[in-house]
This record gives sequence, C-alpha cells and structure tokens, in this order.
Amino acid sequence: LPACASPADTPTLESHFSSMVTTSHKRGTGLVGVGKKPAAVKAAAAKATKPPRFYAPEDVPKPVYKKNTARPTKLRSSIAPGTVLILLAGRFKGKRVVFLKQLESGLLLVSGPFTVNGVPLRRVAQSYVIATSTKIDISKVSVDAGLNDAFFKAADKKASKEFFEGDAEVTKKELPAEVKAAQKKVDDQLMPLVEKVKDLKGYLATRFTLSKGVYPHTLKF
Repeated sequence: LPACASPADTPTLESHFSSMVTTSHKRGTGLVGVGKKPAAVKAAAAKATKPPRFYAPEDVPKPVYKKNTARPTKLRSSIAPGTVLILLAGRFKGKRVVFLKQLESGLLLVSGPFTVNGVPLRRVAQSYVIATSTKIDISKVSVDAGLNDAFFKAADKKASKEFFEGDAEVTKKELPAEVKAAQKKVDDQLMPLVEKVKDLKGYLATRFTLSKGVYPHTLKF
C-alpha cells in the first residue's frame, strides 16, 4: 500500500502563493495587488481619477484633425476644349460660349468670342453650364499661360476695392491694357474657326431660351 503523506509534505497556502510570486518574477509578469506600483503609474492613475479644481464657463472646442488632400476637379466627359457651352447663371445667363481650358482651381475658361456675343474671357463652374454637341477644333489656338486664376483674382480684387470707396463719384473706367490684349489675341484665333462652320456665328450670337411647353430634359443639345 502507498505510504500516507505526512503533514510536512502537504503544500500549504503560504508556500503555494510564494511559489507563484517567484514564478511571476522570473517570467517578468506581476500579479494583481502584489508588490508596489511604480511612481509614474500611481501619478497617472491619480491624475485620471482626480477631478479638476476649476471648470471652463463655456465648452472649449477641441480641434478636429482632418487629413485634407488636394484633389483636382474632374472634368465632365461631355466637356472638351472647343465645346460650345450654355451658361446657366450670372450676368451672361443663356449665352453660348466656347470652352478653352480648365484652370487649376477647377473652373472653366470660356470666351464668347467677345466680338460675336459680348461674352469676354471668364471663369465659370462646370455645374452651371450645359454642354452641347456642337464643337470646333481649337487645337491650333494658343491660350496664354498667363490666363490663370491669379489673372482673374487681381481683376476681381480691384473691382471690389472700387465698390467700397464710399461716396466717391462713380466713373466708368476702361479695362487694363493686358486684359484687352488677351481678349483680342484669343478672339483673333477663334473668329476664323467660327466663320468656317456654317451658321455657327449666328448660333453663338443667339441667347438660349425656353418657350412654353418646352422642357430642357427632353431637348438634345
């Protein structure tokens, strides 16, 4: 028969607990509630649980961090250089213009030409135009690189400054020489191309309108 274990051979609770502590120290792990916590852990715990002494009278907005990435505006597939567009808003609403190129801001650079319908070089958003199926070949038209967003922003800034001058006498001022030169250069290249296509000059000079009973979604542009 196997010999009975003596009380000295029976592991006690104290010896079992001490063996666990020794094993945890060897493994690099600690038991919950065993030993002393580091000072940094104690300070962090106290800071997390201790309420602030003063509260802000108003809610302090927290900054929202957003990762903004500059994405170029995608040009609609129905719009290409030389496409005739119909303006839907602004001073020249209903006018037909020729699309020249897309600027860095995503806006479209268009021209009447000015000698045909009075629409000068302008920037328009593609959401405010209707692209027609009429198109002319402007591959040989040279558009100056200086016709960019900065060119038009300078003109807009000057116009707004004159508007807020107060009670000063309003006098009609002529356009800057560089604006006139840029318009003339573009028109001189567009006019031969417009006159080459039959009835295109009259088409550009006519304003787009809708009569009673005519719905735009049933039209083919």
